[in-house]
Amino acid sequence: MSNQTLIVDLQISADDYLLHYQGHVKQVSCVSRDGRRVQFPTKILQPFVTRSGIHGVFAIEFDRENRFVSIKRLA
Repeated sequence: MSNQTLIVDLQISADDYLLHYQGHVKQVSCVSRDGRRVQFPTKILQPFVTRSGIHGVFAIEFDRENRFVSIKRLA
């Protein structure tokens, strides 16, 4: 079995992502475009943080054990 990739649309405000830096939030939970619920560490989003937060479409790759492999911004 190969790795799986899920496509997610994220709209996280700067104030909401600030909760990660303050240690209050460690996980993001969302629904992928194919309807599956996915949960992943907030820290994987750090390269995509802007002054307005995190906004866009992302491809998140997981291995067979559902461990994070990579994330790529698509739009």
